[in-house]
Amino acid sequence: MNITKTLLTLGVSTVCLQAAASLPEFSADGAADNNPLLTQSALPLGAPDFSKIKASDYLPAFKVAISQQREEIAAITANKKKPTFKNTILQFEKSGQLLDRVSNIFYALVSADKTPEIAETQRLVTPLLSDLENEIDFDKALFKRIKYVYDHEYDKLKGEDKKLLYEVYNSFVRDGALLNDQQMERMKAINSRISELQQQWGNLLADATNGAAVWVDNVEQLAGLSEADIAQCKKDAESRGGKSPYCIVIVNTTQQALLASLDNRELRKKVFEASVHRADGSHEVDTYPIVVEIARLRAEKAKILGFPNYASYSLQNTMAKNPDNVYNFLHSLISAYGPKVDEETRAIEQYAQKTMGPDFKLEPYDRFYYSAKMKRETYNFSEEDVKPYFNVDSVQVNGVFYAAHLVYGLSFKQRFDIPVYHPDMKVFEVIDKDGKTIALFYSDLYRRPTKRGGAWMSAFAKQSGMRHQLPVIFNVLNCAKAPEGQPTLITWDEVNTLFHEFGHALHGMLSNCYYNRLSGTSVARDFVEMPSQFNESFASIPEIFDHFAKHAFTGQAMPTQLKEKMLQSVNFHSAYALGENLAATCVDMGWHMLPLDKVPTAEDAGEFELKALEEVKLLNNQIPPRYHTSYFNHVWGGGYAAGYYSYLWTEVLAVNVAKKFEELGALNPEVGQAFREKVLSRGNTKDLMECLKNFTGEEPDPSLLLKARGM
Repeated sequence: MNITKTLLTLGVSTVCLQAAASLPEFSADGAADNNPLLTQSALPLGAPDFSKIKASDYLPAFKVAISQQREEIAAITANKKKPTFKNTILQFEKSGQLLDRVSNIFYALVSADKTPEIAETQRLVTPLLSDLENEIDFDKALFKRIKYVYDHEYDKLKGEDKKLLYEVYNSFVRDGALLNDQQMERMKAINSRISELQQQWGNLLADATNGAAVWVDNVEQLAGLSEADIAQCKKDAESRGGKSPYCIVIVNTTQQALLASLDNRELRKKVFEASVHRADGSHEVDTYPIVVEIARLRAEKAKILGFPNYASYSLQNTMAKNPDNVYNFLHSLISAYGPKVDEETRAIEQYAQKTMGPDFKLEPYDRFYYSAKMKRETYNFSEEDVKPYFNVDSVQVNGVFYAAHLVYGLSFKQRFDIPVYHPDMKVFEVIDKDGKTIALFYSDLYRRPTKRGGAWMSAFAKQSGMRHQLPVIFNVLNCAKAPEGQPTLITWDEVNTLFHEFGHALHGMLSNCYYNRLSGTSVARDFVEMPSQFNESFASIPEIFDHFAKHAFTGQAMPTQLKEKMLQSVNFHSAYALGENLAATCVDMGWHMLPLDKVPTAEDAGEFELKALEEVKLLNNQIPPRYHTSYFNHVWGGGYAAGYYSYLWTEVLAVNVAKKFEELGALNPEVGQAFREKVLSRGNTKDLMECLKNFTGEEPDPSLLLKARGM
């Protein structure tokens, strides 16, 4: 069932609200009467009616939904008739629709607008969901029926029916349905404890990241920053209590973008160290005890299930299949990357020594600063020169939406009549080329203290033919919002993030599957990032770029010379980005390759990370991991355990898809339709590599990744 594990997944969520039939009113603790979460919304596509939902509605709604799913499961196991696909597998697939609805609305807020009331509800709800998950995963009567159907009908079924049966049966086996009673009891305890720890992790990391903000006493210390960045630092200080006039907020990654502009070296160092040490115990917050306990529990879980380590268990259902294949892929990149990054580091240090003297030693907090200066000299432009052309509204409407219109025939109509959970959100009706509505798309772009860092896609409702449900999708980013009345200008990296997350949204919106379990983004972790990474390729296509890159105040297109300089500079010093990703990936794999008796103590966790990087020749002071162990949310709070490599592998898949588009016409609607039909619409109904090769006509070529990165 994996309720709790899925709800805690980072990034692309695979549990989504479904539009169930209207339900009678219930009462849970006397607080559920007329609860808007317990009846289907009358809004288009069953979209959540945030004008009626209160924070106090969630807990009673969860209790009712959990009770209802228990009754639905009990009805399956009480059936005296011989188990069949229809009376067991289909009924199981139909169960939990109310819980889906409540969960997806609630967990959207947990990530994007986590008020104290929502945080408290999460604390109370987590053990309830964990208990339900354990009940279903280890319900012997239920699994006996599922196994009977699998043993007697699997070879007779076809298409989505066959795939659904496989996924249901396999999920129970992977969760431990074949274990003995003693092992099952231990597995239940492990699942509950991991769920509890991940909730603690999320709360602790949010506090750590907010607490790591660097306060600045005067504007002179911010020399080098643009007026807009300084204004944002002032705004961030005010929103966090005004301890000082200015505040540099720490984002989720190790490196901080402002370090590319900040002249004050001591402040650069302070910001970098605040980021690196936000949660390793150097200050008030220490996440290492949670890290090692989760690592031990995962290793024990793998051992009980017969695997040497958690990575071997986790990778079984991926495209990679096993750790050896992951490491073979990573080592091929590391061998090409090593010489390039050493050359890059020497060049940056030598450049800095021209002004700082021959004894100057480049530090990681200097790298972005001097690299940016070199880039300005090499290409005779700066990020501030191009930023006025990247108005976030224009990028979204005239770039992201425009590309989807040209390639897939989609149109977007803003809806002002659909309530949202925060005033910054926008809602768009998605209309197909035949004039029919196919989805709703919500956009939540701006940073706020109640939102976790990063960017992601999820859904209030997944597409499902069986449930007669069209998708209700949302994207969440963390752009710094401009003052009222001014356009919000974003960086080129943020432009790509908008395209990236919308690639996930397209994967959900263009789904055409019958079963909810198989639809949209419910695919292997090392495939799910492919549509999003591929969608980034449209940002730099001239017809798309010229359509959105208009000056925010004059409306003029970006001058050709400036555009060419910017695009030529995209891969400048590209080894860093690859290196930080490789390092984070190997940190993730290092932890999850450990057998139970080798997991270090909390005191030794930091040292273990260093050794893990040294073993793969990635221990480099200049290239720290994109996420250090102590704040690696993808791995400890999300669904990327032993799976962070997927960002690199799916980039391989994405550049191969982009190559095929380029060969056949990048904006050719016939090519877009083929990609839509053969890949995006398929969800997890077919073998993923088969889907990809049906479109590209060939095996993916890993060397294209290095070429795309200019290496």
